[in-house]
Amino acid sequence: MAAASVSLESILQELKEKTANYNANAYNGFLAVQVTLTDINKVFYVEVKDGKLSIEPFDYRDRQANLMISSANFVKMINGKLNSVTAFLTGKLKIDGDIEKAKEMSGLFKS
Repeated sequence: MAAASVSLESILQELKEKTANYNANAYNGFLAVQVTLTDINKVFYVEVKDGKLSIEPFDYRDRQANLMISSANFVKMINGKLNSVTAFLTGKLKIDGDIEKAKEMSGLFKS
């Protein structure tokens, strides 16, 4: 039996907690990455723009990259239990767009 999926709301809450002390003014540039949670068919985006970090449950049409991953694997990834490169190489994570921007996004959630 497959593991139960995680809700979008709980993922967004966890991401916001993990990034509460992130200094977006230190980020040099613009970042817009969408995450598609494949098992629950939900999306959200992470944006760093003008010194502000935003994590919102909306489709981001002008995104630089789209990460496609199951909710359970995404939670493992942001908690350091699944390496993003390993996830990508094993097909657990698919990236459409700028891979470098996807890597930059994953750096936001490092403890």
